[in-house]
Amino acid sequence: MNITDGRTWNMAKINVVLFEPEIPANTGNIGRTCVATGTRLHLIEPLGFRLNEKAIKRAGMDYWEHLDVTRYIDYEDFLEKNPGVKIYMASTKAPRSYTDVSYEEDCYIMFGKESAGIPEEILLEHEDTAVRIPMLENTRSLNLSNSVAIVLYEALRQNGFKQMEQKGHLTKYNWSEG
Repeated sequence: MNITDGRTWNMAKINVVLFEPEIPANTGNIGRTCVATGTRLHLIEPLGFRLNEKAIKRAGMDYWEHLDVTRYIDYEDFLEKNPGVKIYMASTKAPRSYTDVSYEEDCYIMFGKESAGIPEEILLEHEDTAVRIPMLENTRSLNLSNSVAIVLYEALRQNGFKQMEQKGHLTKYNWSEG
């Protein structure tokens, strides 16, 4: 259950995990996406920045204070505090597409640091849940915040976009019913 502005919603709670993120603007953008989707954000240290830097706040704008975020001192701390969770590993090195798996409510989707991704020894432990975004050959990777948005929205779509606004509204006019 998620409680916001006095309303109680039954939502799919997807979890985004950033393994040692390095660029504050990416983390800020991801934080904003997490707020907009009711997604939890998990940050595994060391971080390549301080969370009070202006770049984080600028990218996350006024959303950062509303973010459901948890920090961990390292990967082992993350595993200790989240025992038995299903973790999908998003990596350019993964054997299958992110669209080829079924994301459960409350699953965790981990993304690696911008310069190196998720360490291969961790990927090997999660071969059955390692996923990739298809790209042209010889493309190193997409921007981290773009990658998070792509995979996160697929997981949310599979879970029916629970409690998310799915129809836009004009401010000055009404859409035709046709």
